[in-house]
Amino acid sequence: MAKDPETIVPFDSSVSEGPAFRKKREVPDGLWMRCEGCGQMVYRKVVAENMDVCPECGFHNRIPARQRIEQLVDPDSFEELFAEVVADDPLGFEWEGKNYRDYLKDYQQRAGTDEGVLTGVGYVKGRRIALGVMNGSFVGGSMGSVSGERLTMLIERAAEARLPLVIVCTSGGMRMQEGVLSLVQMAKTSAALAKFDEAGGLYVAVLTDPTTGGTTASIGMLADLILAEPGAMIGFAGPRVIANTIRQELPDGFQRAEFLLDHGFLDRIVERKELRSEIARLIDYCER
Repeated sequence: MAKDPETIVPFDSSVSEGPAFRKKREVPDGLWMRCEGCGQMVYRKVVAENMDVCPECGFHNRIPARQRIEQLVDPDSFEELFAEVVADDPLGFEWEGKNYRDYLKDYQQRAGTDEGVLTGVGYVKGRRIALGVMNGSFVGGSMGSVSGERLTMLIERAAEARLPLVIVCTSGGMRMQEGVLSLVQMAKTSAALAKFDEAGGLYVAVLTDPTTGGTTASIGMLADLILAEPGAMIGFAGPRVIANTIRQELPDGFQRAEFLLDHGFLDRIVERKELRSEIARLIDYCER
């Protein structure tokens, strides 16, 4: 039956309230992120609560050094050492109109650390250790003269105090801005580790994504026990450089942690949430 025309309410375009005109709720930026591993959109808070590991596929995101320390050691137990060792500019390096000192200041502000490695002592489930953690956010985690000196001093302190040594490697290699002074750190840290081994010390290396270049060729592969996070890229030269040099197609998964484990270069792949327990277990086992 037709409605009475007098009861029909004409459309008023000025009306902006009511069920049909509810405002769309604004979603704050940054709540979601796309996983680099599976490509799924995941809730950033859930990823953070999962130690920055994707809950869908287990992809391990890169994390800064201080966050790594918080995850590894017992609460408030880390005592930083050798922070007084700071960088200089012995080569007078300049790049794009900026000298090396200014270049480092920029990275210090962005990365939240004063160098590419943090060193100190702390406790892992009650076991006291000497700990070095490289920061991939600082000049790509490259090892310069300061990083090498801090690590060498840490190794020597571990030998003196008879502490297990744990170094978390995250590095793009040696720091080109320091030339040969950077390359020397490979030999210096390796020599210190040799003395540490002669003294009967236990050294556990944890290789994370990425561990490449001179870091792999020195401290990364000289440990008594070599652990790695799932999917970490580990190697010396990059896969594209190798492929172009040997003119061959590389195997699937080349230079990933799983590939290295299959070929005998690693002792174990350990998920981030299990790393504290695994390090504590290894310390207990080796001290028997």
